Amino acid sequence: MIRIDDALTPASLQPRIDRLWEASAHKIDSIEKTCPPGSASPVFTVDGRYAARGWTEWTQGFQYGSALLQFDATGEQRFLDSARELTVAVMASHVSHIGVHDHGFNNVSTYGNLWRLMAEGRLPHDRAERDFYELALKLTGAVQAARWRDTADGTGYIYSFNGPQSLFVDTIRSCRALAVSHLLGHVLMGEQDERISLLGRLIEHATNTARYNVFYGDGRDSYDIRGRTAHESIFNVNDGRFRCPSTQQGYSPFTTWTRGLAWAMLGFPEQLEYLAVLPDSDLEPYGGRAEVTATLLRAATATCDFYLEHTPTDGIPYWDTGAPGLADLGDYLDRPADPYNDHEPVDSSAACIGAQGLLRLGRYLTGAGQPDAGRRYWQAGLTVAGTLFDEPYLSTDTRHQGLILHSIYHRPNGWDHVPAGSRVPHGESSMWGDYHARELALYLQRVARDEPYYTFFGPADADATDGTGSADSAGTVGGGR
Repeated sequence: MIRIDDALTPASLQPRIDRLWEASAHKIDSIEKTCPPGSASPVFTVDGRYAARGWTEWTQGFQYGSALLQFDATGEQRFLDSARELTVAVMASHVSHIGVHDHGFNNVSTYGNLWRLMAEGRLPHDRAERDFYELALKLTGAVQAARWRDTADGTGYIYSFNGPQSLFVDTIRSCRALAVSHLLGHVLMGEQDERISLLGRLIEHATNTARYNVFYGDGRDSYDIRGRTAHESIFNVNDGRFRCPSTQQGYSPFTTWTRGLAWAMLGFPEQLEYLAVLPDSDLEPYGGRAEVTATLLRAATATCDFYLEHTPTDGIPYWDTGAPGLADLGDYLDRPADPYNDHEPVDSSAACIGAQGLLRLGRYLTGAGQPDAGRRYWQAGLTVAGTLFDEPYLSTDTRHQGLILHSIYHRPNGWDHVPAGSRVPHGESSMWGDYHARELALYLQRVARDEPYYTFFGPADADATDGTGSADSAGTVGGGR
């Protein structure tokens, strides 16, 4: 399990963060040259060069969003100019994309970051430009929310690109799209002009993710271990009843794919932060603040605890906690992860995502009057970040386009590059891993410098609703219906 370094502080990591931003600039410039607008979205590296892998176009926003994070952290204007231009030129199809569950990944990383930067005063205020970003964010949340499937109890979930039977754990982090859209006063219009609450759909989706994709050790099945996650939950589309856990990218439905675990670790605390800025009246139709918060907090703490207990000492997990080759590694949880072993790959991208979740959960609990529990998660997040922001994970080689090495995309399909002479993938990067490493670095840098706290929804006192008030004040129906 992770050996938490209680001596680390965000300030003590600043030299490593500075080094990361220096390396990051070269990577962004290189990718822009080899992956121009109109080409397929870069997904992962092969021999150090970013390549596409057709499944869905879910990584484009990470490409341009990375440049926005680079500007945010360093103030280098050219990264802002490029990302703003490319967002306008390329990202519109992602806003109206009805075939994916990835709107928060693509559009909050681009339009959302631009909107946030303007709300924070980092960009000169321009009413027309802000209206443009807000329109994109309103629409992307509504389009994502329209991918809706009812469950047997009358609630529902946003279904994945696999089809209406499929609830992915990943989507909890992509629900940022619904959150911002609701904050901007938007609703999804349905049949007979039904006004469907985006907050309601977010809460129902989060609740059902917590219920079906996260385990709590309460005996739901023979492999029910607290904090374990299922990548996918399968429902009968005829009657909405839950049928079984499943997976697309993990080893099996009854093991834990660690990137899916990490999406939950970050998605739940981030939504807790978001709900905290909403008025109580917004939450009353869905059980009230106490009930909604308790559900999300239970999932957040369970998943983060599982990560701490089932990850090697340096905080970098292997790609699946039940991968069969782990048995050949002996006491792998009692020593640092080995990305060069011959049995199972590590997945640094899961660490990039999960570390931010640990930090946000730690801060949330400290603010909620649980300082001891909060500090444990906070220091664990710093421990993971300290490992990621140094060799052998941080890539400073300008010939390699990846920023964080030893990321895994799809082990079961064999999509990841295996270097000559090796038996498992290593040494490569992913667009989501690199983006979330930058988010993690920005998050910690702002804390270290006592700058405004970084959230996807920007400053809590921003004029997000343009004076219209709560999104639910306009007569939307209850629940996700």
